[in-house]
Amino acid sequence: MASQDAAPAAHSVSSPVVSSQFTPIPASDRVFSFRDHAALWFSLGVGLLVIQIGAFLGTALGTKTALFAIVAGSLIGAALLALVAYIGFQRGLSSPILMCQTLGSSFAKLPVVLNVVQLIGWSAFELVVMRDGTTALVKDITGIDAVWLPYVAALFWGLLLVGLATGSMIGLVRWFVGRFGLPLVILSLVWLTWQFGIKAQAQGWEAIWNRAGDGSMSTLAGIDLVMAMPVSWLPLVADFARYGRAGGTTFRGTWLGFAIANMWCHALGVLVVSTTDVGADLMAALLLAQGGLIALGLILIDEMDNAYGDVYSGSVALNFLNGRHSIRFWGIALASVATCCALFLPMHGIEPFLLMLSSVFVPLFGVVVSQLAGNGIATERRVNPVPVAIWIIGIVSFHLCPAIWPQVGSAIPALCITLLLGTIYRLTRTTALQAA
Repeated sequence: MASQDAAPAAHSVSSPVVSSQFTPIPASDRVFSFRDHAALWFSLGVGLLVIQIGAFLGTALGTKTALFAIVAGSLIGAALLALVAYIGFQRGLSSPILMCQTLGSSFAKLPVVLNVVQLIGWSAFELVVMRDGTTALVKDITGIDAVWLPYVAALFWGLLLVGLATGSMIGLVRWFVGRFGLPLVILSLVWLTWQFGIKAQAQGWEAIWNRAGDGSMSTLAGIDLVMAMPVSWLPLVADFARYGRAGGTTFRGTWLGFAIANMWCHALGVLVVSTTDVGADLMAALLLAQGGLIALGLILIDEMDNAYGDVYSGSVALNFLNGRHSIRFWGIALASVATCCALFLPMHGIEPFLLMLSSVFVPLFGVVVSQLAGNGIATERRVNPVPVAIWIIGIVSFHLCPAIWPQVGSAIPALCITLLLGTIYRLTRTTALQAA
């Protein structure tokens, strides 16, 4: 669609209320059906990182508790993601504009800039995952273990990402993800689940089911960790959901698509770690499974959807900050920067920084939901002080709770606090406006 890549006319950063970006997406451009939403968010929910987290949960909590945490965390986290998607559909606006309507048109630039930084980091992280996975695949197939191989792999995936950034987001979601990417990634997950299910049956399902954890994590902390994946997409979901045809299909497609993928990949990680030797490398275990080479390759290709989602939303945010260039221009620029980062950065060097940034956006979207859900009134101020204060309280609670009460994790208490305080403020404000 031409509208997705058009630079807004007469956009002024200092006066965003006159920007066309504050105009909802027209009905003619709202083409995403339930299938499109479900395919997109299932695809974005699949990843090697999710399988690795599932393996960690299986080790820490044991099989039964880990699966409970996976189901609960996936349903709750995906429901929150779907709620923000519904708000994005209802208002027909991008994530940066939702931030403006919550925090104020000027102050919102701060989280928008932070979001751009985190999206560059996540894009680079996805490329690093694909780089390391491709290196392992090539080594397994050919025996080549050259020092230049990771650089070539990173450059290959990076250039592919740049190529995708030049195209249409709607076309990619409806044509590639829905028709080709989704069936292939489902097939790979089915095959890997079948292979490790056979190993579990050989070892005895009862022994697998009763496998105890090492006690290094509480159940609530496990749920918190599972929620981290859907919650990490909160700053992006409205950028896609605003193209939905109907609110119900947008909500259900987002919720079911991501929840099923999140549960499946986490549970697969538990299954893998339960059927392999203690301390075994997860990537090696997947490769050694019959057909694991092909299945892992398909999952690596699916990681490109995640990187593209980060790049697209980052380009929407940059277009909001500087509307002189189109979304396509910023997408190519972001993909190029992420590629340069992936050429040199180790995976574990990126992850702590990205997790720190997540502490900003988890409470932020607790505030967004509390202010804009239902008939919430968008602020017309440059700075909306009470929601800003609630956001800051949420960030502080995100960091303090693990130190004071480690059993409850970080995301759950931060979300509860911001949702509660934000709802109280919205109700009080609405009552005062009605009285006036």
